[in-house]
Amino acid sequence: MAFVAGALAAQAPAPAAPYTVLSREGRRPLPVRVVNGQEMFALDDLARLFDLGVREDALAGGLIVTARNQTIVLSIGQGLASIGGRLISLPAAPARDGRAWFVPVDFVPRALSPALGTPLDLRKPPRLVVVGDVRVPRVAGRIERVEGAARLTLDVSPATPHTVAQDGPRVVVKFDADALDPALPTSSMPDLIQAVRPGESPASLTVDLGPRFGSMRVSDLPGDRGSGRVVIDIAGQTTEGTPAPQAPPPTPDAPPLLDLAPAGSLRTIVIDAGHGGDEHGARGRDGTLEKTVTLGVARRLKASLEARLGLRVILTRDGDENVGLDERAAVANNNKADIFLSLHANASVRPSAVGAEVFYLSLEEYGDEAQKVARGESEALPVFGGGTRDIEVILWEMAQARYIEQSAALAQNVEASLRERVPMSPRALQQAPFRVLVGANMPAVLVEMGFISNPEQEKQLSSDTFQNAVVQGLVDSIIRFRDAHGAPRRSVQPGTPPGAAR
Repeated sequence: MAFVAGALAAQAPAPAAPYTVLSREGRRPLPVRVVNGQEMFALDDLARLFDLGVREDALAGGLIVTARNQTIVLSIGQGLASIGGRLISLPAAPARDGRAWFVPVDFVPRALSPALGTPLDLRKPPRLVVVGDVRVPRVAGRIERVEGAARLTLDVSPATPHTVAQDGPRVVVKFDADALDPALPTSSMPDLIQAVRPGESPASLTVDLGPRFGSMRVSDLPGDRGSGRVVIDIAGQTTEGTPAPQAPPPTPDAPPLLDLAPAGSLRTIVIDAGHGGDEHGARGRDGTLEKTVTLGVARRLKASLEARLGLRVILTRDGDENVGLDERAAVANNNKADIFLSLHANASVRPSAVGAEVFYLSLEEYGDEAQKVARGESEALPVFGGGTRDIEVILWEMAQARYIEQSAALAQNVEASLRERVPMSPRALQQAPFRVLVGANMPAVLVEMGFISNPEQEKQLSSDTFQNAVVQGLVDSIIRFRDAHGAPRRSVQPGTPPGAAR
């Protein structure tokens, strides 16, 4: 076909370490090829794993991928995909080697996940694709010396129930999860901790104790952005064979929130800077990255809200780091936020596309159950001592349904305030099934601040003047929403990953 010539790889695909697809059905390898420095999956491999249909469309000049009832159109020669008219930016165009087509690995979370309606979490450092509600918390460890003792700190994201027990010359940490995504430290104190390594089960770690081990103390602390922290202090024996004094107990990184705000007022806002780390988001013609723009605006907005309104403002990320879509909503839930704002920059194949857009969640893909939650219907559950009590049991995916009307009102305020200060798209106010919004247990909106694919707007998005205008519009919209609606009433608080209910 004529259109294929421009899509041929400039160099033959080279093999790379495979990914592991982790689902309820088990573990399956997913081969990777490197094409022009870009890691890619073969569409044939994805088709076998996720039951996809793939065909070339010579008239449209693209690839058609069918996923359940959704169609993904991949542009040949461009790093773009379209799902139901919604454009998605990819880090590279599809490439062909012989009869095989390859797509960037980011195609899986960015395009395939929304098309399937199933969370697909691509984790690049451990080379995992986590499918659906499989629980795979990230565990990052470090070892430090504290007053002669060895302190092992495990930061677990999201916070996950666990047990810690000594088993002879080792300590076993078991998590209530399906597997772990670990980044484990090398011991600098082998006399107390010889090694920290994966355990015998997929969701456990083993700490090999050193020859001078005397005693152990375990502390659990809250972490940042919905994470948890496990601290294991290992004290050694003295020369007389008695345990040495333990190090002082660890303390949380930040003091708890003081509940000083009057009832009904806004206290806490969570601002989500879209993308981060390996997830660059959309890229402008001059190289401006969406992840950089969103973090810059998020920091400015945090400072402005704290200074003007005295609110507690939390960022889902305050650096260039990967944060999962469900983790972002979990940060808002675990901090009992009153508003959740997710910031993004748009992209289009049309360079003339311009203007900000504001989205709130669409319930159409969530069926009758979402409508039931939105109406506030409850279930009668038995209680201790006899009788029943009406309890609202809401799945993670249904959390936002209860706040659709308030989210719509917040979105209208954001759209109106932004319109006074920055260019707006012809479709400035929309609904869409964005995954980042579904688990938020409070009014939540997603703001596309402009089209980074438009050369003029790319310059604007990077400028102090434009970012300050966006921040001013968002601050004013929050004031309007506060004055009209106050803080949301919250009767349930799902703060756990998908699949959990409360």
